[in-house]
Amino acid sequence: MDSQRELEQILHKIHRRGYPACKETRGEYRFPFYTLSIDHVQGDPFASPSRLSLRLTGPQAAFPRELYETPCRRIALQDELIRRFAAGARKESFRVKGSGHSGLIAASQCTQQVLERTACRIDPRTGEVLFRLEMGFPAFGRTVDGDGLRRMLFDQLPVLVKTSLLYNKEKDGAYFTSLAQLADDRQYIRDHLSEQGLCAFVANGSILPRASGVSDRPMEGAVPFLSPPEMEVCFALPYRGEIRGMGIKKGVTLIVGGGYHGKSTLLRALEDGVYDHIAGDGREFVITDPSAVKIRAEDGRSVWHTDISLFIRDLPTGRDTRCFTTRDASGSTSQAANVVEAMEAGARVLLMDEDTSATNFLYRDELMQRVVSPGQEPIIPFLQRVRELYEKWGVSTILAAGSSGSFFHVAHQVVQMDRYVPRDLTARAKEEAARFPLGLVPAPEGKAPESRRAPWPFAPFRGERVKVRVMGREAVSVGKEEIDLRQVEQVADSEQCAALGYALLYAHRQLLDGRCSLQEAARQVEKIMEERGLEGLCQESVPFLARPRLAEVLACLNRLRGMD
Repeated sequence: MDSQRELEQILHKIHRRGYPACKETRGEYRFPFYTLSIDHVQGDPFASPSRLSLRLTGPQAAFPRELYETPCRRIALQDELIRRFAAGARKESFRVKGSGHSGLIAASQCTQQVLERTACRIDPRTGEVLFRLEMGFPAFGRTVDGDGLRRMLFDQLPVLVKTSLLYNKEKDGAYFTSLAQLADDRQYIRDHLSEQGLCAFVANGSILPRASGVSDRPMEGAVPFLSPPEMEVCFALPYRGEIRGMGIKKGVTLIVGGGYHGKSTLLRALEDGVYDHIAGDGREFVITDPSAVKIRAEDGRSVWHTDISLFIRDLPTGRDTRCFTTRDASGSTSQAANVVEAMEAGARVLLMDEDTSATNFLYRDELMQRVVSPGQEPIIPFLQRVRELYEKWGVSTILAAGSSGSFFHVAHQVVQMDRYVPRDLTARAKEEAARFPLGLVPAPEGKAPESRRAPWPFAPFRGERVKVRVMGREAVSVGKEEIDLRQVEQVADSEQCAALGYALLYAHRQLLDGRCSLQEAARQVEKIMEERGLEGLCQESVPFLARPRLAEVLACLNRLRGMD
């Protein structure tokens, strides 16, 4: 390991040389209260920025052990350090001028969710902080600005470290303690949801609407959430004390109401309730079973060797729906496949919105059954399976619907959204449903779907240099293959997309061999992330990644076209 004095000498030597000379800076350097590692140097001032990392020993960072002793506290602390550094970096960026990305200082850009990220890792045993950042090494055209780089590394970076990565009890002690306590309180609810017979909880006072379709911040002036008295439950939290809100019981829950009254808003909050949120977001105590998966129709997706016979049988083409394959799924077949794949991922809760579902997958009314007999219809509607999913396999469903009352017959509880205020409509809905019997032909008993998907590794991924690129939250490309993730709605961050790309590449290079199933590969990837961190998926320098859930890993594996 070299000293900072030796780094200064290198910068003086490469000043005004050709830009490739920047690569001479690669290595580790001791600074007074951290170690700087220059891990990857960009080849051109217009290329992706250089990657650097900082290591602060436990005594150097000085964070008290109680702030990171549990996983939820550690992730909350890591998240806060990233946000602090990023805020400072935005002010310091581009003070050094030049061509291309010259002068850029950047950290991971966090969203409203609190996620585990490669940008910051705290060792729970020692308190060591590893922090990753990006820098645009400055240049005049395509020659090195060594003096500018010296200012970035020796003037700007130490200030950022001092103000964002070192513990100051007098200045920040109370705030960091409040973050740890918030993390504990949320984790307490997650740990006790199931024993109270619940699959979700929405605290009174929560702000569910978002600012706009392109902003995940809370809407100003929104109506605070208030539970119906009949559905109100209470948790005694370790620090906040008693908290009350609406408890959604396991089973089949129907969310109804007129248009623009908040059905989809509540459902979207529940979708996102699988993640923690920052203080002030409004959804800090919207907690959903962490295995919950949003299900929707996905016309055109590829489906490979999936058993959808629980919902679709006896196709007119004679194709076996116990091992169904298509490159262009219809709305109903795609939604059936999505349900089955969610069950394979261990989902205990399915979230659905009538607006994004295939109508013929959800239900068929009595008149349609009279005109088109069940023997001529291969689809067994979700309406006739939803109770069976819960009673036989313990899979609950929360469905937002506004046009059909058919689900009143099978729902355990019915919530009406009325001007963003929820009301318990269960008794009235059941009373009215009794006056309108369904009269449907009973569906044949369902069997648990069988997983048969054990592909060979995808040949194009065998090369040494296969690049992973992301297109926001919508897609990830691995080499020349693009995986469409637009309809995987619980991907919350572009860095999760990047992690899914690396997970896909790792699975096909290290796990899939014609015997290992996609389900098992996804579980192995999750084990690697748990034991070795997201870094375990990367072969080269580690980019900014955020941890995805098992459900999204399996969803990405399932959407690769061309598997054999």
